[in-house]
Amino acid sequence: MHMADALMSPAVAVTAGAAAAALIVVSANKIKGSSREGLTSMMGIMGAFVFAAQMINFTIPGTGSSGHIIGGIMLAALLGPWAAFLTLSSVLIVQCLVFADGGLMALGCNIINMAAMSCLVAYPLIFRPIMRRGISSRRLMWSSVLSSVAGLLLGAFLVSVETVLSGVTALPCVTFLSVMIPIHLVIGACEGVATGLVLMFVFRSSPSLLYGETGEASSSESSRRKVLIAFAATAIVLAVGFTWLASSDPDGLEWSIERITGSTELAPAAAPVTAVIPDYESYFAGIVGAIIVMVMLWALSALIFRHRRC
Repeated sequence: MHMADALMSPAVAVTAGAAAAALIVVSANKIKGSSREGLTSMMGIMGAFVFAAQMINFTIPGTGSSGHIIGGIMLAALLGPWAAFLTLSSVLIVQCLVFADGGLMALGCNIINMAAMSCLVAYPLIFRPIMRRGISSRRLMWSSVLSSVAGLLLGAFLVSVETVLSGVTALPCVTFLSVMIPIHLVIGACEGVATGLVLMFVFRSSPSLLYGETGEASSSESSRRKVLIAFAATAIVLAVGFTWLASSDPDGLEWSIERITGSTELAPAAAPVTAVIPDYESYFAGIVGAIIVMVMLWALSALIFRHRRC
């Protein structure tokens, strides 16, 4: 659902960019006051995991479209909403600047549509209220599916609104929404199931890793370490060995545009001057991106917590 610059007007881009920057500053201030142990390492590892997982597009049968996870609900369930927003924003920034995935002018919109809608809206309004009734594997699955679908649909709605407000294209709002909403409903449901399975694994292995849960104090340190190692190892495996499984079908946004205009792109996209591996055109793109995200988040969170101590 990464928007391209061809859909954006400067006014919408600047407004969304300012809003995204403000939320990043707020999230940094919010986690500065966090006393959660190991948050820095968790942000780095989970950021790398989500980056690697996003590289694998899955085919939506019978549509000719594909989708990939956003990861916002998963991150929020493990890190908390503000740390999750900062982590997912970092992933999106690296995707844009290093791999030209999503337009530079559209970066603010992409952060709002994907990171904010999932971490700061769907998670606190849907996921957390369900979990307050008592955590269980069944509730984890249902809350993951419902909140993932909500986050994707809100993001798809905003993409349509931002495109119409930009006025750069002739995409009609109602028609665009009528195509965007159904395909992202399916993608959101698929992501919700994947998120639920991951969180069920964490719940059974180390409940204390779930945000707001204490788990078993006697075994939490050992189990936490094992689960985080499992996430790191999975990120490496996904980044190196499974990117070839990614579907070549257009994603939900590209597919929706193609359904209306007959083409997946409205105008040639120019890669940011910082892009070193445009369109992930390297066998090592996955591992390079995962390492950049992890180091970036470790450095950023370490800087945030250093300022807190000062």
